Amino acid sequence: MATIEESTTRVYTINLGKAWITPQHKRTDRVVNMIREFAEKHMKSKEVKLDQDLNRQLWSRGKTNPPRKVRVKMVKEEGGTVTVSLYEDLPAASTTTTTTTTTTTTTETPATAEKKEADIKAPDEITTTTEQSKEERTTEAAVSK
Repeated sequence: MATIEESTTRVYTINLGKAWITPQHKRTDRVVNMIREFAEKHMKSKEVKLDQDLNRQLWSRGKTNPPRKVRVKMVKEEGGTVTVSLYEDLPAASTTTTTTTTTTTTTETPATAEKKEADIKAPDEITTTTEQSKEERTTEAAVSK
């Protein structure tokens, strides 16, 4: 007979705000322990492993500034081992519709390059046209008087 492996998967958002009660230099250490305690309590297993990506996210902002909350996925294997990893919400992958993207390649001609340069130089030209229009207004006002 073939044995069927059963694994229980659950997704939780863990509030880590109580880690700020501890001293600054111990906060991220406390967050790791809080996640382990949470997993032991909710998955009813003493053997808890944290995923490498979760660990990197917790430590990414240093020892004194861990995240306030984290969304995790807990998987309990048949042997009782609980693996805690980051939860990645991918709604586009779960839907059956597919989207196609088209890419267009353009070859740059010298005329196109000149247009780009002209666009870059445009702000300077705008200031000169603004100055010219001010001069025209003053001459028109002088002529109308």
